[in-house]
Amino acid sequence: MKQAISLVLLIIFAVSITKSYAQSPQAFSGIDDLSNSHWLPLAFKNISNQTDYQLIDKDGQKVIHARTKNSASLLVTRLDNKTATNLKIKWRWKVRNIYQAGDADSKSGDDYPARIYIAFAFDPASSTFLEKLKYNAANALTEDTLPGSAMNYIWANKLPVGHIVTNPYSDQTKMIAVQSGEALIGQWVDNARDIAADYQAAFGRKPPPIVAIGIMSDSDNTDEAGEAWYGDIHISP
Repeated sequence: MKQAISLVLLIIFAVSITKSYAQSPQAFSGIDDLSNSHWLPLAFKNISNQTDYQLIDKDGQKVIHARTKNSASLLVTRLDNKTATNLKIKWRWKVRNIYQAGDADSKSGDDYPARIYIAFAFDPASSTFLEKLKYNAANALTEDTLPGSAMNYIWANKLPVGHIVTNPYSDQTKMIAVQSGEALIGQWVDNARDIAADYQAAFGRKPPPIVAIGIMSDSDNTDEAGEAWYGDIHISP
């Protein structure tokens, strides 16, 4: 993402448009009209091309179809400070391709055909003075409360599965490779992750409450094209 501001903050700017909260992500399979759901689009100010997200029937189920070509945007749903302790997140996805120029360690390669965002509440107890200062300054610009950290579950091109890296744009965003490479391209892949365990591994502390979950397919840095399908996302004990 070609942005100076943290992606975590940009996510909440989108969901701050509405005061609609959910206890769990709304299942795509139960939505008739995406524009009348809890899932909201996020278009970035400095990126002219947006990823196209459509609710479609695919392989006998209702899913989100994402198409990106030198573009970036998200679909996000806001959660009501969902306690992350003892929670699992489950989802299924499929991709058509990976990016040859993708590189999780560089800004120029920070693109993925599919990723799941989890944004967490700001935790002052584990923040430095400078982090608190930056957060308070950013928080003053909105009527709502901003998150402080995020995890991204990604389909990488070469990062080893299970590997965790810091996002090149924000040290408060961690990237976890749950799939990598071309072996499973064109297949539905089911994933289940322990949110608290992943957060502990990524940040070295217990997770704050969850404030938003999003899906994202982007290709604005690599200038490539990608296609992905997202099934229902569930969070449960």
